[in-house]
Order: sequence, then C-alpha cells, then structure tokens
Amino acid sequence: MLTELLTGWITHQRWFAGKGRPIDNLVVDSDVQLAPRLRHLVISVHQAGVRDRYQLLLGTDAPDEYRFKPAHIGEDYYDAAYDADLTCVLLTGMAENRDLGPLRFRHLDGVEIDTSLRSLVLSAEQSNTSLVYDGTYICKLFRRLTPGVNPELEIVTALALRDGTHIARPYGWIETDLDGEPTTLAMTQEFLSNSNDGWALALASVRDLYGALESSASEAGGDFSSESFRLGVATAQVHHELAAAFPVDVIESQEVKRMVEEFGRRLAVAVAEVPDLREHAHVAEEAYQRVSEVAREMPVQRVHGDYHLGQVMRTPTDWIILDFEGEPGQPIAERRALASPLRDVAGMLRSFDYAARHLLADHVDADELRPRAVEWAELNRSSFLAGYSAGGGHLRAEDAVLLRALELDKAAYEVVYEARNRPTWLHIPMAAFQLDR
Repeated sequence: MLTELLTGWITHQRWFAGKGRPIDNLVVDSDVQLAPRLRHLVISVHQAGVRDRYQLLLGTDAPDEYRFKPAHIGEDYYDAAYDADLTCVLLTGMAENRDLGPLRFRHLDGVEIDTSLRSLVLSAEQSNTSLVYDGTYICKLFRRLTPGVNPELEIVTALALRDGTHIARPYGWIETDLDGEPTTLAMTQEFLSNSNDGWALALASVRDLYGALESSASEAGGDFSSESFRLGVATAQVHHELAAAFPVDVIESQEVKRMVEEFGRRLAVAVAEVPDLREHAHVAEEAYQRVSEVAREMPVQRVHGDYHLGQVMRTPTDWIILDFEGEPGQPIAERRALASPLRDVAGMLRSFDYAARHLLADHVDADELRPRAVEWAELNRSSFLAGYSAGGGHLRAEDAVLLRALELDKAAYEVVYEARNRPTWLHIPMAAFQLDR
C-alpha cells in the first residue's frame, strides 16, 4: 500500500521536519496526474496531534536507475524530482499557464521559459529541493507546505516588477489552495551559474588569514573587507526597494518595549536549555534594558528575515540576495510581519562571527588563531556597516543600542540551535555573550 511505503520512506528525508517522533497517521490529501508516469501528491503527516503537509513528485514504474536512495520509495514508486525525463512537465506547465486539477502553473508576464532544458537536483539543501535546469533556471520545491503565498515569491516578484537590482530574476511558480488560501508549491528563478556564495568566499578569506600568520586581516591575500562593504551597500539598496514595494509603519515606544520583553523570554528559554549560558546572560539582559530605557518610535518594514552569508551570491558584477522566505519553521504570518531592517543587519553581523570562528572548532592552533578570528570579524563587520550607511541604510549612532540587542537575541537563538544540532559549534554563539569576545 502506497501510504505504508511513504510512512517508512519520508522519515529518512532531509526535508522531513518530524524526525525523532513516531508517525501516527499518513494520508494522501491530493493526488494529481501530471504525466503518464508522474503524479503530484500532497501528504498529511500526523504526529502527536500535529499535522504537517508535504508535497511529493511521485514517479511510477521506476526505471532501474531510480531504484536507489533517496529516490527509491518502494516497489515501483520513486521520488520523481530526481528524474529529468519527467520534471520537464514543471517548466512546460509554467510556460503554458496550465491548470491541472487543483494545481495552477503560472509565469510572470513578459517572460519566456525554455521548456527543453533538463533538470538536476542540488544536493546541499535540507528544507526544500531545488532543480537546476541546464544552468539556466532553478526551481525550488517547497517540501513542507504552509498555507499562504510564500514570502520569497511575494518579495522577489514585487522587486522584479520594480526592476530590483540585487535579486535573481523570477520566471514562474506553481500553486494550489490549502485551507482556502492560495499556497505556493514551487517557484522558478534565474540560476546564477557564474557566481559564488558569500559563505564560501568568506571562509576562503579566513583560511588565507590563518595561513598568513605575519599579516593582519586587512593585509592578508584573502582580505574580504571590500566585499563586505559592497554587500552592505547592496543590503541597504534592497531594504530601500522593499520599503518602496510594500507597506511600512512606525511602532510606538511601548511596542518596542514589548519586543524587548520577548527577547528576554527567548533568552530565558536558551538559559534553561543551555545552563552554561547562565553566567553570561547578564550581558544580554543589560543590552535589552538599555533599549527599554531609550525606547522610542521605530520604523518597520518588510525584511529578509533570515539574513546571513549563505543567502547571498557574488556574481562577476554584484551581490545578489536569495531566499527571502524567512525562517522556514515559522508561520507565514510571522515571516511576512514588518520588522526593523536592523534585524537583517544583525543577522549578517552574526554571520561574520560564524565565518571567523567556526574553523577554530577542531584547529590545533585555536588559541593562537582566536585573536585573528576576532580581528577578521571586526574588520568585516565594520566594513559591512560602512557600506550599509553608504548605500543609504538608516544607521544612526543611537541605533547601536538596538543593533546590539538584536545581535544578542539572534545569538540566543543560535545557542539553542547549536546545542541541539552542532554541539561542536556552540562556542561560536557563546562568544557573543562574552565582553572580551
């Protein structure tokens, strides 16, 4: 029986969010025939009273080459996202604005989609699955489904209509209705084939610095500070474009104080889960208190929401910002909520710390290299902030108090995440709470 096969298979998929908990029930909510050997499924998985929905491109009559993991599901069924002979249906559907049962395939006005290209699954992702079509398009399948329009589709299409300069061009999307709401299943954008992600470039710079013990961070061959400056400029420009494309608001000082109270609650949760944080928690508490003391009106707008070096790509000409969907595990309403653009700035500052320090985890010369890691992080943090200001980002001297609190709030989240998932990296966010860093 198909549901029994899916129950055994889905728990081993990287994008499955319910690992470690037994499945009480699995139900196929929707089953649409897309092609002779291709079906689209929406699956409900029930665990401990919680229901999560996922999508699957189900291939049938599996050829021999698809009888392997992770593609093979059982019997003649397999995950057809891995079958380039079948995934052409996705491009064709978008190109032709097809309706197939409850599924709607759409493309942006004025774009043409080449339907002859063949796909290859990217291996690095965890929460989604991306298909790259001959280095031209990337189609992201949102495996875990949340009712509503995905913020990434909403933001990228809005910015594209305004000729946004730091986004990958969108081409089309697939949607259906869940709980009465139009819900994004997939979106297709330009694939940035001749580019490098910011995390990889930053790590190359850090490795170069560690290998050049006689050089400072600004003198080493891998100096990244000029790129950090350009990235700051690009970030400010995207914030400006977001403010022009979507509603903006100003929250009162009392709302700012309530936001800070929420920081405190999250810190308490982190301390309860990671007791070693307790002796350093006062650093964050004092930072939050300072924000409350000087609280005033705060402008808010749409932001990226999950901003770090892994979300940006350096092309030969500029920085491109990706993955505007926010924290995938959060409700869409929260991911679409207006926030201070300094939230994104704080996320990138934390990312510079991560890039500088994560190579120290098992390095034999960690104690000797730690001051150099601090130097690299501080140089690139200051360069990014300078670029952000130069690009028109609102960053006044008095904003330093709020920015520091936002950084520590992010670090508290990171402490919990690393304790649960990567204990050898726990030292990175813990350092944010140490005054000598």
